[in-house]
Amino acid sequence: MSASEQSMLESISPIFSVDDLPQALTFYRDVLEFEIGWTWGEPPTYANVCRNRVELNLGRPAEGEALSSSSAYIALTNIDDYYEGIVARGAAVTVPIGDRPYGMRDFTIADPSGNRLSFGEPAS
Repeated sequence: MSASEQSMLESISPIFSVDDLPQALTFYRDVLEFEIGWTWGEPPTYANVCRNRVELNLGRPAEGEALSSSSAYIALTNIDDYYEGIVARGAAVTVPIGDRPYGMRDFTIADPSGNRLSFGEPAS
């Protein structure tokens, strides 16, 4: 067995580009109910938010780089309760919750910088 075959991928932490880090941290904490894992810099230019086993990194674009949007699909349980809660707290829904032909019940929201987060669970 090669060294590559013995390696195990442990986790992934997408990096979302944000134009206003304090605003993004407030959104992820107050609307999506993530915890702030850490911030870096003074004032902060890079941060981590987490909830359960999901981590996202948020950072301002480097000097001279344009803001770009990203997307992630996050698996969860009790999707209807989570959806109702984040909508009540002001999440910008871009694709309403529904059962999809690919066997998932999911929805998509956008953060204040335009990053798209889809949340889904297997349709029952």
